[in-house]
Amino acid sequence: MVMGLLVKGGRCTGVITGLGHHIEAKAVVLTNGTFLNGLIHIGEKQFGGGRMAEKAATGITEQLVELGFESDRLKTGTPPRIDGRSLDYSKMEEQKGDEEIVGFSYLDVPRIKPEEQRSCFITYTDKTVHEILKTGFSRSPMYAGRIDGVGPRYCPSIEDKINRFADRERHQLFVEPEGWNTVEIYVNGFSTSLPEEVQYDALRRVPGFENCRMFRPGYAIEYDYFPPTQLHYSLETKHLENLFFAGQINGTTGYEEAACQGLMAGINAHLKVKGQEPLILKRSEAYIGVLIDDLISKGTEEPYRMFTSRAEYRTLLRQDNADLRLTEKSFLLGLASRERLEAVVAKQEAVERIKKTLAELTIEPEDINGYLLQKDSTPISQKQKLGQLILRPNISLAEILTHSNTAQAALRAEKTDHLEQAEIQLKYDVYIHKEKELVARMSQMEELEIPGSFDYAKVQAISTEAREKLNRIKPRTLGQASRISGINPSDVQILMVYMGR
Repeated sequence: MVMGLLVKGGRCTGVITGLGHHIEAKAVVLTNGTFLNGLIHIGEKQFGGGRMAEKAATGITEQLVELGFESDRLKTGTPPRIDGRSLDYSKMEEQKGDEEIVGFSYLDVPRIKPEEQRSCFITYTDKTVHEILKTGFSRSPMYAGRIDGVGPRYCPSIEDKINRFADRERHQLFVEPEGWNTVEIYVNGFSTSLPEEVQYDALRRVPGFENCRMFRPGYAIEYDYFPPTQLHYSLETKHLENLFFAGQINGTTGYEEAACQGLMAGINAHLKVKGQEPLILKRSEAYIGVLIDDLISKGTEEPYRMFTSRAEYRTLLRQDNADLRLTEKSFLLGLASRERLEAVVAKQEAVERIKKTLAELTIEPEDINGYLLQKDSTPISQKQKLGQLILRPNISLAEILTHSNTAQAALRAEKTDHLEQAEIQLKYDVYIHKEKELVARMSQMEELEIPGSFDYAKVQAISTEAREKLNRIKPRTLGQASRISGINPSDVQILMVYMGR
């Protein structure tokens, strides 16, 4: 267990273990999750722990606060784990695995569907379940005021759901197997910190759970986090050089949110050690860029979760073009192989070639009208460019290729994902173009860097709130300053004048 940090001359130079060993390092990344002074709650019971059956981490928060860091508390929770052999799945709705195996890689790796897949199942709570759960509310740590931390807004506990959505007669539960080599079931949607006997009694009234056996109860956990306004965009802390934070320590919740921060902190810790510039992804380049900018510019007082709605450039941030957006950056860092880069270059060339073909290829009425009538689309009376037909609603290139001999002959050699990418770019060209124009306009402000030594106290023309927030967050650019909560457009204009002077 790491109990503290080695600090010398305003820099983090390593860690100290519980046994007193000093481990020196050129950079340190803290990814403490829920372990910092973690406190587990089950009904009226509470005990220290980073998660069930694992010790909490003490000493790190206290040392960082002493060094000038600000910390606070958050809460999250987890559902009970059930013995899958004790459930009656005939009373639940089966949710089968994906028919089409897409995969996460853009390389041409074989995507073989497993011979057997594990299904999830859906079942529901009802009024009886809710009434049983309510009997434990007086002993709930949340309602008794024993939990100070704020919980995640978008994945509330079952007791929160019953309380906040009192008009709902039932709530959905996802019955998820934990893996192939275990009988353990994760009851998604039943996150709770009620007394274990109340959890158990309520679960046994859920259809399919009448004879269930509980391996361990659900619980809530409170933990320390450090408001992320104390970080640079690289995820290095402002107070202590060579110290990086990633994950729940920054106030986020969710697996992907933690993973992307760990990736960025790791990359930037490496770049810092090598004396190179940090990798900072823009809001227009990646959801990672949106997440980090939100955290650093606005901070968070509740567990932060990434949603597509948080991104103003989401037409550009699609899963189908992640490779086109980020592979070159990854290659220059030494992360992506040359094979990956060459695949992306080949894809870009293929997409442009397909778009050119679609713009030039002429389709005769007799070759396409049968398909158009099938799709309730107006048939054509004279030959037309294929690129124009694709712009129609409900018309897809993949379907055209199964009906039109002309299109099939021209595009037979092209890969499916290249065809899909070309079609997306053509169909949404107007929207993509508008969004790129918006990015270009905003990037002018993003490129206006504010010197680190800029003294906001001298700018008396802006509000006291704005001066305080700018001084605390120390935005890197005017663009970032404009996104800080409480900073008005007029404040940004005044800043721009002062910087010009």
